[in-house]
Amino acid sequence: QMKLIINNVEIQNGEIITINGSNGEVISGKIATVEPELSNYFSIIMNWADEIKKLSVRTNAETPEDVNIAKKFGAEGIGLCRTEHMFFDSNRILYMRKMILAQDFDERQKAISKLEPFQKEDFKSIFKIMGELPVTIRLLDPPLHEFLPNSSEENKELLKTINATKEDLKNRIEQLDELNPMLGHRGSRLGITFPEIYKMQAKAILEAAIEVKEETGKSPVIEIMIPLIFSAKELSMIKNSIIDVENLVKEKKGKVSNLLVGTMIELPRAALMADEIAKFADFFSFGTNDLTQTTYGISRDDSSRFLEIYLDKKIIDIDPFVSLDSKGVGQLIKIAKEKSIPVNKSIKLGICGEHGGDPKSIEFCNSIGLDYVSCSPFRIPIARLAAAQAVIFEESNNLK
Repeated sequence: QMKLIINNVEIQNGEIITINGSNGEVISGKIATVEPELSNYFSIIMNWADEIKKLSVRTNAETPEDVNIAKKFGAEGIGLCRTEHMFFDSNRILYMRKMILAQDFDERQKAISKLEPFQKEDFKSIFKIMGELPVTIRLLDPPLHEFLPNSSEENKELLKTINATKEDLKNRIEQLDELNPMLGHRGSRLGITFPEIYKMQAKAILEAAIEVKEETGKSPVIEIMIPLIFSAKELSMIKNSIIDVENLVKEKKGKVSNLLVGTMIELPRAALMADEIAKFADFFSFGTNDLTQTTYGISRDDSSRFLEIYLDKKIIDIDPFVSLDSKGVGQLIKIAKEKSIPVNKSIKLGICGEHGGDPKSIEFCNSIGLDYVSCSPFRIPIARLAAAQAVIFEESNNLK
């Protein structure tokens, strides 16, 4: 059994410890905690910031807990709801794996039908919290192998539920494994090759919105986001599929009044082809994490091995995954904005990478006239303040 030894103190695997996030102190056992209260001064400063800022500040969240925290901190919507996080729960991962390992459409459809109710309830809980604030939902993005088991015990459990031998399962998992999943069978490529997955998600989203309106009287504002596209054709095909689902739902349950369909711009080609893509998009959300990876040709997961040396040797001034590279990645965002507006004047533009909580990145987004930034819940106050400071900085520069 694994254990950790610190100064002759043994901590067994699975034993609870408490960490003081302020000073790093590690305490044995579970310590009682209290929810910190926001002072009146905090509200005053945030209200001042909101009066000045131009950028809306949204959140990246997909659990009711995170959504509630974000709303408390003043989120003006959800800029990124990652649906893949909803499939890892213990009572649904098995159906997800059955769907991935299905040998034909009928088998896959059976597993999808089991996942749909879970998805619908997930969206309903989010819509109820957010009321009539916009919720941007990203359809399934990661490569399918990330949902598959890697331990022999999990394999045994899976073998009990699917009609396959141990060798068949091993071969299937190996077929789906990717050396560089960042550039592999993920995002919109899943929507093209397995359209039934995105159709299920769209149906769950739309039905959830209709049911929430019936239950609360408030109409959710839905933005369905298609990830990792590199062409207008991809977007138009998947969007048409979503519209087909919308029409079917309308016949059975009624119309969804507030629906936008857009895409993430996270590949250089998509940024450069923005004028073509914008014809089919109600909004662009710049996925700056992947756009940084694909522009630099650097995997974020592997960059820690050498980026410190690059910083020491002053090849780069700052880690591009911490603060947006305005000279390179930022220029692609600017190009995409300038190319998309003439063909789609009503298109909404924002960023949803973790750069959305970085003050320097927010300053850049403000300078090029984006509509919103989106960041993790606890970074919202920083983002609201930084968005206001960016306006003040811009105005002071204009007076010089």
